[in-house]
Amino acid sequence: MSTVVRPVQNARPVLPGVYYGWVNVAIAAFAMVGTLPGRTQGLGLITEPLLADLQIDRVSFATMNLWATLIGSLFCLPCGRLVDRLGSRLVLTVVVVALAMVVLDMSSTSAWFPLGVALTLCRGLGQSALSVVSLALVGKWFGHGLNYAMGVYSLLVGIGFVAAFPSVGSAVLNLGWRSAWWGVGCALLLALAPLAWILVRNGPEERGLQFDGDSPAVASLHTDLTLSQALHGTAFWIFAGSSSMFGLVYSGISLFNQSILQQRGFDASVYHTVLVISTLLGLIANFGGGWLASRWSIQRLMGLGMAVLGCALLALPLVRTYLHVVFYGAAMGISGGVVTVVFFSVWGQVYGRRHLGKIQGCAQMMTVLASAVGPLLLAATLERTGSYNSIFYGLAVFVIALGAGSWLVRLPSQNARLSEK
Repeated sequence: MSTVVRPVQNARPVLPGVYYGWVNVAIAAFAMVGTLPGRTQGLGLITEPLLADLQIDRVSFATMNLWATLIGSLFCLPCGRLVDRLGSRLVLTVVVVALAMVVLDMSSTSAWFPLGVALTLCRGLGQSALSVVSLALVGKWFGHGLNYAMGVYSLLVGIGFVAAFPSVGSAVLNLGWRSAWWGVGCALLLALAPLAWILVRNGPEERGLQFDGDSPAVASLHTDLTLSQALHGTAFWIFAGSSSMFGLVYSGISLFNQSILQQRGFDASVYHTVLVISTLLGLIANFGGGWLASRWSIQRLMGLGMAVLGCALLALPLVRTYLHVVFYGAAMGISGGVVTVVFFSVWGQVYGRRHLGKIQGCAQMMTVLASAVGPLLLAATLERTGSYNSIFYGLAVFVIALGAGSWLVRLPSQNARLSEK
């Protein structure tokens, strides 16, 4: 059913001339950085001292982490439904407070069972639920400016992680993992949660604004697809599959990047160089992807990102010189930046706002599951063949196929939406 958005009387912007959606973009980016304790990179900062402290062997912890990731992915769907039903503000605040309490409790754990429970909740509340509500918050505020907003959002998220990872890592080295983890929990509870409750609004209607500046005539034509309608379309599976495949590749390569480069004859310092190059170019690609999305179709942008990723996978077994490593790091960073922007923006752009939380929750769950599988595929290939090369070639085939599918897939048209209502 079509809806005409009517301004609320006496509404005022937070700053003269500033669309309030940008406030929500900033808080959403802050929230995505707050997923750190539920992400592999964040947990990796405390893994070694945690294992030594609790005297847990690596295989047991890896198994625990796998199940925590798989179970945690199930948090995506109910969180998405709650965002659509209750609004981003309440759900974001509750999820942040819950994650903070789990992190604080985890900092004092001393046995494997409570650690497993805390790890599962960190994955579920952080990597899954908080990611869903963060992404939906931006999609609920922006329409024709969504691609640009997501480019800015991605850039802020990247900058936030670049600042957070070394800060937490330094705290782990200087204060110990328990104190560092306690500090992360306090930051979530005392900084992010209050900001979420005070500043976040569920949509422009609460501020008396038209949706992304749309006129009433444009707003009256706006229609939304349900989760069921999205799942019955090819576009959802192409974009979700492409994003999941990227997550699978990225998680596997990120975890074993140093080992991969050592097989090519490079030491740890080169691995660190790759991290810097890919991170910096990823930040630039985040913003550039948002800019390109305002001029290109979302299908072509995803196709471009997957094509670059496919080329990187095909070239990786052929890396022999330092210059090759630089090009490989650049390709990974650029593809990651582009695919990330598309994943962040495509759901709201294609399927509308009304059921955005559920649709993004389903897509997020797919990416989480894929990221859990990636390291296992690479590790199994190395154990069986003594090299990573065959898995890179195999993954490249799927990546390029999904890129071609992204380029060619048709999106739900306005007429199709209206006929389905």
